[in-house]
Amino acid sequence: MGKTKENVTPQAEEQQDLRERAVVVAVIRDGQPVEQAEEFLGELEFLAETADIVTVRRFTQRLPQPSSRIYVGPGKLEEIARYCEENEIDVVIFDDELSPSQTRNIEKEMPCRILDRTRLILDIFMSRARTAYAKTQVQLAQYEYMLPRLAGMWTHLERQRGGTGTRGGAGEREIETDRRIVRNRISKL
Repeated sequence: MGKTKENVTPQAEEQQDLRERAVVVAVIRDGQPVEQAEEFLGELEFLAETADIVTVRRFTQRLPQPSSRIYVGPGKLEEIARYCEENEIDVVIFDDELSPSQTRNIEKEMPCRILDRTRLILDIFMSRARTAYAKTQVQLAQYEYMLPRLAGMWTHLERQRGGTGTRGGAGEREIETDRRIVRNRISKL
């Protein structure tokens, strides 16, 4: 039995308005039944709901396989970005795990945050972990997921100055420092 408008309290309505709004995106592979893709998107929407994100639209595209560069075709990515901008969408959730390069390329085009299925699941686990052991396990999984994606997380990747003198020396790249920190945290956990 679904909630009707008159059954929703003003506080619940206000809380729903504060939730992040999302669109979900999937590639339907050649030979894959549309019903199966719709089932996977339904599951993804349920995961989003669990993370307190409301899904407002689905985008699908039939391709032999996801684009190695941007997951969907360039026209579809442009359509999604335009929809997100026009409808004040907070997050785009992709049904598959995105590679680090796909993530970077998509982020350049999107006016909002992007998540893939794996990141969404990790976020849910982290919000629900109660024991110290569970929190440690989720943190470890998050760091291992994040490590190959560090390059896309920073826009300030110029070399830090090192050595003596005003010109600066070899120094250590910010990304190298971040990778070392994440590897140390993984070892510690």
